[in-house]
Amino acid sequence: MTLPELRIHGNRFSTLEEFYDEVERVLIGGAAWGRNLDAFNDILRGGFGTPEGGFILRWQDSFLSRERLGYAETVQQLHDELRRCQPSNRDGLGRKLKSAMEGVGPTVFDRLVEIIRDHGRGGRHPEDGVCLLLE
Repeated sequence: MTLPELRIHGNRFSTLEEFYDEVERVLIGGAAWGRNLDAFNDILRGGFGTPEGGFILRWQDSFLSRERLGYAETVQQLHDELRRCQPSNRDGLGRKLKSAMEGVGPTVFDRLVEIIRDHGRGGRHPEDGVCLLLE
C-alpha cells in the first residue's frame, strides 16, 4: 500500500506561527486547533483530518526551515513562553533560554522534527505511520 503524501514548503514560513499556518493549510484543511507544540503532536496522532493509516510528510526546503527556525526563533519562542509560564517553570525555561542564546541545545526546527519522527518508525508512536522526508 502506498501512503498518501502531504507536502509542507519551508519557503512559506519564517516563524513558528507561520509554520502553524502551513500545518493548518496542508495537514488539517483549515480546521481549528491549539496552535502549539502539544496540539501539533496531537494532529500527528490522527483524527484531525490527516490520512488514516499514516502518511508521508515531505518537508521541502527544510534547509531553509532549519535556518529560519534556528536559534533566533528559538530564543523568541522561549521569551514568549517565559512570559506566560507558571512560576514553577521559570527556572527551567530560563536555563533553556540561556542555552539557546549561546547557540546550544535544540532549536524550534529540531523540536518539530523530533515530534514528527516520534510518530513514525523508531519513534514512541510508530503505529501512527508518519514518515518524514526532509528535502
